[in-house]
Amino acid sequence: MPLVLTAANTLPRDHAAASLAGRVWRPDVAGPSVVSLRLDGVYDISASFPTMTALCEEPSPAQALLSSRGERIGKLDEILANTPEATRDSSKPWLLAPIDLAAVKAAGVTFARSLLERVIEEQAKGAPEKAQAIRATVEAQLGGDLRKLKPGSPQAMALKASLIKAGAWSQYLEVGIGEDAEIFTKAQPMSAVGHGMMAGLHPRSTWNNPEPEVVLVVASTGKIVGATLGNDVNLRDFEGRSALLLSKAKDNNASASVGPFIRFFDGGFTLDTVRAMAVNLDVQGPEGFAMQGVSSMKEIARDPADLVAELLGKTHQYPDGAVLYLGTMFAPSDDRGEKGMGFTHKVGDVVTISAPELGALTNVMANSDDCPPWTFGIGALLRNLTGRGLT
Repeated sequence: MPLVLTAANTLPRDHAAASLAGRVWRPDVAGPSVVSLRLDGVYDISASFPTMTALCEEPSPAQALLSSRGERIGKLDEILANTPEATRDSSKPWLLAPIDLAAVKAAGVTFARSLLERVIEEQAKGAPEKAQAIRATVEAQLGGDLRKLKPGSPQAMALKASLIKAGAWSQYLEVGIGEDAEIFTKAQPMSAVGHGMMAGLHPRSTWNNPEPEVVLVVASTGKIVGATLGNDVNLRDFEGRSALLLSKAKDNNASASVGPFIRFFDGGFTLDTVRAMAVNLDVQGPEGFAMQGVSSMKEIARDPADLVAELLGKTHQYPDGAVLYLGTMFAPSDDRGEKGMGFTHKVGDVVTISAPELGALTNVMANSDDCPPWTFGIGALLRNLTGRGLT
């Protein structure tokens, strides 16, 4: 069935009051434009903000968005309908990921549930059939409710010491309950895919899953200016074989999905809103399979502001800003097919990540080598903007 995208199934619940910005590919200028979403349509504001990074660097991006005039380029429903690759008319505009020059980073093992599953992957060495038996053993070793354990606290350090003594320590426990968070590069700037596009799985992966997450938008100063949704597509078999394969497990063509739009912080949407948010997951398989889940930001082990402080500061700078996936508590373990094999994607899965405050991000899963290749990078963007007189 063709993917049907509309404003109604994409926008936040309170979109009329939200400060929303995105990016649209305009065939008439052969390049991307930063856009503002308004009640009467989509407005190109590239004359004021040639890149999303430029908008994010404003003292108040929400106020700058409100003050920008722009050129109306169409109705949101029309642009959304033309976004899926399978039905796209390349002569008309379509939606892109809402980020451009920002570094694309991710925090790992930030929820107790994902910590457990990462330890299981490590011990299973990437073999899904071993996971069920290992899960009971690991849960017994860890004991108690890890959700109540603050990383780096004396209690966490005491648990670390006891697990080391028992020979049960893990590199995932180090970043899950230790002093230092795991912050890694998810993808290169300009490579993320957006709402309605194909999302990529490495064709050799046989054990993988979606990771529904909130993605913070961070200016070069370290100021958190907004948020969006993300799918940190994860290859459990690759990373389970070796943590040194993290880049292959995480960074493949079309494997970083972000969108649908950035919602900038203002009087009605703040970091406290993000802290209380629930992120929903829905997977619809081509064979009729269905799966739902929810990840509550209230259960995150490290505060989002603390994660950003580890990302960017005196020891690490990002002059074009960054976006940061905050991690997920959702790691599906129920069997999709053969007993004991757990969940893994099938090509054609439709994955929707949603939150009432941020809208919905939908992707169709495909092998990375079957997704459209990434060809428009920073160099191409600079050449395009120069040709349009926007630099």
